[in-house]
This record gives sequence, structure tokens and C-alpha cells, in this order.
Amino acid sequence: MKPTRAAILLGLLLTTALAPGCKDFLDKDPLGTTTQDNLFKDPTNAVQAINAVYDVTAWDQGPKWGDPSGQYVAQTYEWMFGDLMTDDSEKGGSSASDFLPLIELKTWNIPPSNQTVTTLWVHSFTGIARANTVINNIDAGTIDAGLKARLKGEALFLRAYFYFNLVKGFGGVPLFEKSVAPSEVSNVKRATIAETYAFIENDLKAAAALLPEKSAYAGADLGRATKGAANGYLARAIMYQLGTVNGNNHTWQEVYDITSTIISSGQYSLLPNYAAIHQEIGENSSESLFEIQFATSNDGYGPISVGTTNNIFQNNRKTFGYGFNNPTQSLVDEFEPNDPRKEVTIIKNNDIVLGILNPVDITQNATGYFNRKAAIIAPNAPESGPQNIRKIRYADILLMKAEAAAQLNKPAEAVALVNQVRARARMSTRPPGTTLGSLAYEPANVPAGTLPNLAPGLSGSALLNAIWHERRVEFGEESLRFWDLVRTGRYLNTLPADVRARAASHVATETSVNPMPLLPISLNDAQSWKLPQNPGY
Repeated sequence: MKPTRAAILLGLLLTTALAPGCKDFLDKDPLGTTTQDNLFKDPTNAVQAINAVYDVTAWDQGPKWGDPSGQYVAQTYEWMFGDLMTDDSEKGGSSASDFLPLIELKTWNIPPSNQTVTTLWVHSFTGIARANTVINNIDAGTIDAGLKARLKGEALFLRAYFYFNLVKGFGGVPLFEKSVAPSEVSNVKRATIAETYAFIENDLKAAAALLPEKSAYAGADLGRATKGAANGYLARAIMYQLGTVNGNNHTWQEVYDITSTIISSGQYSLLPNYAAIHQEIGENSSESLFEIQFATSNDGYGPISVGTTNNIFQNNRKTFGYGFNNPTQSLVDEFEPNDPRKEVTIIKNNDIVLGILNPVDITQNATGYFNRKAAIIAPNAPESGPQNIRKIRYADILLMKAEAAAQLNKPAEAVALVNQVRARARMSTRPPGTTLGSLAYEPANVPAGTLPNLAPGLSGSALLNAIWHERRVEFGEESLRFWDLVRTGRYLNTLPADVRARAASHVATETSVNPMPLLPISLNDAQSWKLPQNPGY
């Protein structure tokens, strides 16, 4: 489902719930002839309504939606937290001083005015507001009952998606099940981390009950939320709680059971060639549970674009990019000898990438490396990258189940699951376009013995370390590292002493299995909503 921005036409209508800091906007009447009263009486309008919620998942910058003063919000991407704030990535860019908000994130010198953090907050609550418009009004609609159920399931999934992004970064946040009147904005309450996760779980369970399996969608609708996507995020949310604030008393058995359900559904499989996962041929593939959909056009910055600026920010400045998110030597060294995933993940000096020579200018690069998974040929407009962003894939389901099995004293099963992922990796080709002027996938020709199966008798901490290693190399530069480190209690020890001390000063005060550092709540919204700020800010 490459996104349609016809949904944008409904934008002013659909953001009728809480848009942070936009009290004046909330007082305005909807524009146009489509209203909430008739929105769900027409199937085309109803589908556009849910498309408008998906639309927000694709926003990475631009105007603060619905703000009559046109306030600009800066770029935000999941890699800025999931990769950059870890030992997998350095900032990069044109110089050491380029893009102050990223320097603040990397060093945990994050003020409540940090623009990247503010955008994450603003866009998440805009998406929640749009989702609530669907959830609160669709039951009264007169469209086909099957379509109604599916669209409600999609809205519940997306509301959970936005709240999951919020709780991972900010901890407990206000929970909105319906539109909020302007007079109520200053009286909202901040939920606990456990309460926020419980809210997310309820939405995901309800979504899974309403959504179809992936195979039930027509080709034009591939990319929409599915039963598997809802269950995948549910397993991930429970796994994160098990290593942080587990106020909902979850167990590894739940992760094991949910991932088993996904696997036994028969809807997913590992894409045979690892090198193709992040290419156009790998979009919405058998491995994809959920990904953000993009296309390309001649549009520039802002929510109106059908593409993303994700690629321009990570591509080489010697081609068409800005050069951020440079993989570290630590990540490079994590790959085992001859692992094909290394070349698929890493660009080094003078590599040929998609048929184009990529010299690395160390004066405009922090490590000597770039992220090959984000490399694309320059689109029509630099700000309109067409590459979908993969959010959860089947390899993650296998490795989540492997970790659950290891925790439940089922080491043989855990080993077998990890070995599936390793077997696929050693069969990968080289990334496309490793010869000048070519986009072909050339054979990797890995030597015999590359990526050997884990030993059948592996167990205990050695097995867990093997699983965590596999996660790091399998999902390198896919924005999972930060939360994997936090939930396993390894994060603070990866940081330099001064950065570690600052991160530790922002740890959640709720009882937690491992320290959970939190981002600051946007200063404007913390004040206008009268929310308690996170520790240390």
C-alpha cells in the first residue's frame, strides 16, 4: 500500500482530538463537506479516514500540524534514538557540530526544547487524535460490517503504535480514548508506565481480533495493519516490559505463546535473500509484518510529501545525502568473519553502492562508514525517498521466540530458531550494485564454515549472549539496538562515564528490572498540559 495523500484532504477534519499546543485550532469548524457525521457512511471516505492515520506514521518533519501559526517541527526518525544513542552509531553529518539536537541525544545533554524529541511527541499525539476519530465514530457508520471491523482494527493498531513509541521514550503519558475539549487540555493526567503499556496491550489485542491475516488483503492494500502485525507488536511490548517496568506482571511464556501463534499462522517466512530485504523487491515481502509506506514525487519537505527524508539524512554527502547515522567500528567488529550481512549493512570507503562509487570523506563522517540499508539512488526530489521503512519483520519474531525459549529453559528450541536466521544469512548474495553501473546481486561466495550453526548444547547466559549477538547483526542499523540494550540491562555500561552519569540521572522512578532512561517532555506541552516532567530535566 504505497500511501495516497488524498488522505491529506481530510487532515483538518481528522485532527479534531488533541493536537498538542493547538487550542485555537480545536475551536475551528471542519472545512469542506465531509464531516464526522457522514464520514463513515461512505466506504471511500472511511478508507481515507484510516489512510489519514497511516499518513502520520510517515511524517518525519514539517509544520506542526494544525498550528495556525505554522510552527515548524524538526526532523525525527527512529534511528536517532534506536541507533544513534547506542554503540552502533555516531552522529556524522558535515562536521562534529552539525545538527545540535542529535549531539544532545548522543551525549544525554537533552533539554526539554530538543526539537527532535518535541517532534516525536507532537506527531505521536497527532496520530493518536486521528486514530481516535476513527475509533470513536466508525461504529455508528453504515458501511459494510466487515470493512467497518477492519478499519477499526487498523485504527486500534495505529493508536497502539503511536503510544508504544511514546512510552519507550517518555515513560507514562496521558491516555486519550476520545477527543479532548479545549477546556480539558490543562487537566489531562499522566498515566504510569505500566498503565500506558496496559492501554497499548488492550488496543493490540482488540486489533488482532478484528484484523485479517496478511493473505486476506488485496495487492493494493498490502502494508495495512494485520493480525500478525498486532501480535508482533504485542510480543515486543511485553518483551520490553519484562526487562524494564513490569508492573503488568508479564512472563516470558506470553512472548513464547504470541510468537508461536504468528509462526504457526503460515503467513510469514524469511525472505530467502537477506540482501533484498531493504530493496524495492523486498517491500511488503513474506518477511514483513509491518513497514511504513513511501513513494516518490517532486514534492519537497513536509507532511504533504509522499516520500521520506530518511534516506537523504543517512546517505553519503558525496552522492546526494547529509551523511548522518554512521555505523561504528564496534558494530562492524560484531559481525563474524565473512557474514554477508556485514556488507549489506555497512558502506566503507570506495565501496560501489547501487552501481555508484561511494568514497567516504572522513572530514564529513565520524567513523568511516555509512548505513547501506538506507542507501538509495537519488529520487526525483532529495526529500522524497521512496524506500519503505521496515518496522517489524519475521526474523524478529523468530529471535523473540528464541529468547523466550531460552528464558523458559528450552535451549534446544532456542538454538534451532537462531539457526534458521543464521542459515538464511549465510545464503545471502552481496548487496545489489557492487559493480559500477550495475544493480545486479552478485554471489557472496562465502567460504565453507561461515556462520556455523549454534552448538546444540548451548544454554544459559552463553545462549542469551548468542541471541543478543544475533539480534545486533541481523538488525544492524534498523533502530532496535537502544531498546534491546535497555531491556537487557546493558545500556548504561556501553556509555562513556560522563554520558552514563547523565543518562542515569534521567532513569524512570517506577520500579524497574533494569534502568530505563527517559527523554524530556516538550517544555511547552509539559507546561500547558500541567504534566510532571521526567527525572533530571
